Amino acid sequence: MKKIGIGADDAALELKETLVEHLEEKGYEVEDYSPPSKEEAKNAGIDYPDVAVEVAEAVARGDHDQAILCCGTGLGMSITANKVPGVRAAQCHDVYSAERAKKSNNAQVLTMGGRVIGPEAAKTVMDAFLESEFGGGSSAPKVDKMIEVDRRYHGTPAS
Repeated sequence: MKKIGIGADDAALELKETLVEHLEEKGYEVEDYSPPSKEEAKNAGIDYPDVAVEVAEAVARGDHDQAILCCGTGLGMSITANKVPGVRAAQCHDVYSAERAKKSNNAQVLTMGGRVIGPEAAKTVMDAFLESEFGGGSSAPKVDKMIEVDRRYHGTPAS
């Protein structure tokens, strides 16, 4: 069984719940890094960067091969997750982009926005991302260059 990390901020908790249910129906084990409610997120000062870093660090450690992050637009989660060495996050709201994120860029993290994509479309996009595989080929040297950028600016090995 594949284990998937997932996280959302207060703007996307409803979308995240839909995605968790869908993942569990498909047989995934889901580890949820989200605050339990909008109120708790606000009271504890939990914002999208907090969730994105926790999930991205889990991916970088190898706790999850793949993860899903949701905020209002998916942009803040993507920007933040990409700051963690070794992590490639892609914001996608269509199937083609989700497939290419994995097949061409070997992304491990998909980000989406609860305010810009509906639940059924989000499930379809997520499925396309999770079911795609990195193709290597002519994309491999490009991904290697991305990894080298990580090494150059972070001074750590990246994968």
